[in-house]
Amino acid sequence: MATPNYGYEKRQKELAKKKKKEEKLKEKAQRKVGDPVPGQDAGTSGDLGGSLVVS
Repeated sequence: MATPNYGYEKRQKELAKKKKKEEKLKEKAQRKVGDPVPGQDAGTSGDLGGSLVVS
């Protein structure tokens, strides 16, 4: 039986982490410039607006 290539798996995992980190930094830079990210409202961060009713 063939032995698993753990070095290959580790490299793939590292590449995935690096890609995700770069995408995150790119999105952060776009937000800093002022371009809103699609799907996110700029003025509604954490504001409930008083519509929460507890009974």
